[in-house]
Amino acid sequence: MTVETSSSDTSDTGAGAGRAWLADIVRSAAWDAKLGPCDDVDVARMRASAATIDRRLASGAPIYGLTQGFGPLVLFDAESEAEQGASLIAHLGTAQGTPLPPDVARLVLWLRLNSMRKGYSAVSPDFWNTLADLWNQGFTPAIPRDGTVSASGDLQPLAHAALAFTGFGEAWSRDEQGRWTVQPAADALGSLGAQPLSWPVREALAFVNGTGVGLAQAIVNHQSALRLTRAVAVLGGRLAALLGANPEHFDTGVALARGQAGQLTVAGWIQRELPEGMTHDPARPLQEPYSVRCTSQVLGAVLDQLDHAGDVLAREAGGVTDNPITVGDRVLHGGNFHAMPVGFASEQIGLAMHMAAYLAERQLALLVSPVTNGNLPPMLTPRAGRGCGLAGVQISATSFVARLRQLVTPASLTTLPTNGWNQDHVPMALNGANGVADALELGWLTVGSLALGVAQLTVMQGRAHDVSGVWARLAEISPPLDADRPMAAEVRAARDLFQRHAGDLLDGDLRTGAAGVR
Repeated sequence: MTVETSSSDTSDTGAGAGRAWLADIVRSAAWDAKLGPCDDVDVARMRASAATIDRRLASGAPIYGLTQGFGPLVLFDAESEAEQGASLIAHLGTAQGTPLPPDVARLVLWLRLNSMRKGYSAVSPDFWNTLADLWNQGFTPAIPRDGTVSASGDLQPLAHAALAFTGFGEAWSRDEQGRWTVQPAADALGSLGAQPLSWPVREALAFVNGTGVGLAQAIVNHQSALRLTRAVAVLGGRLAALLGANPEHFDTGVALARGQAGQLTVAGWIQRELPEGMTHDPARPLQEPYSVRCTSQVLGAVLDQLDHAGDVLAREAGGVTDNPITVGDRVLHGGNFHAMPVGFASEQIGLAMHMAAYLAERQLALLVSPVTNGNLPPMLTPRAGRGCGLAGVQISATSFVARLRQLVTPASLTTLPTNGWNQDHVPMALNGANGVADALELGWLTVGSLALGVAQLTVMQGRAHDVSGVWARLAEISPPLDADRPMAAEVRAARDLFQRHAGDLLDGDLRTGAAGVR
């Protein structure tokens, strides 16, 4: 699948409009996806942009990175445009840390290539096609995740991606079983029958001066956070059904009275998990604790924030973020590479997702307490006194949420000036996106922990024989606790199950346009 973009793309046609578009571009950057070649319109735009640069150079007017040095060295003349390209990516090869996952790395390249073809960046169509051909063949640079402030774009990680095309550094390799490993970039190029490239300065500038790395990670985070929110809604609905909670809590009338779009959608998601004609069990309180009663309010607020962040990211993905750019017959020096929009969107994804994970942890706490689980044994153990049940699972879930909170602390609060005071205001967008990515791993483990609680509640209520679909698969993952056992692998398997299930549900909603309300 491919998602074609153009300089006139807009992705803000309504609240949450970015959700479907972002899902499409993630699929378009997959291992087996293909990026279409530059068409006649692309080529015309790209050549017009290059001609504008040439006219400016012929007039003797300065152009950043071509006639002048980089960053604070802009005060000095550049003697050789040819040397500038190699110098740019070489001096920025200082990123460190583990490489970004291959799906993120492929999306980074997809985003940069689509930006470079829009006709603002004076990029050669021939060079662009060379990069795109290698990407289409699977060439995927291994991009270190740490070492950029995201102010002149994600300079260091993008430079490492560019260096991989020169045969320096490492690239991802994928075997026939779909397993990814890292190998020398020169070997990866050689396996494709390709020679290392040399970067002209115009193309190097267009490639590294951009928000593509933090943006790619933020988009992947956004999609994961949406799935996590959907999964918690599924589990929350199942929990309410098993407990016999008051279904009025999730009535669409409550959501319509308030008028919040996310709450209405989540109320519909929860209703799908409730039996038709469900009534309130009089043994339960008229009003459940907030972790049950306010599920649609909490997750609805999370969904609204994710949709807002998604719209920002979609606009960024459809735009151009390098410097300088050409607009018509003008060469404009600006700061579109400053990743503050990505940084704020990333932080909001993390903060919102945290609330969904925290809700899951609170629902698990409700399940393991006799005060709120319907007078069942503590920790849902059938062997109270001899067995400990889900005690370890809950303790770990508490730890996951505590660590998660550290990881989603806004990275923009840690900004520091750098680069000889040239970059005196920086967003730290990739730092933030990396933190959210790590936090999501813990958030999903919290979801897996809650799923085990739901599985054991089903057993304790004597309903294990009456399950189907995803609940039957969950029962296979986490059978009755006849004796205590290590449950770490069960948590991970339940996490994987609900990642897939939530993804399938969201894909179905996108295909049908369903809002979730029945």
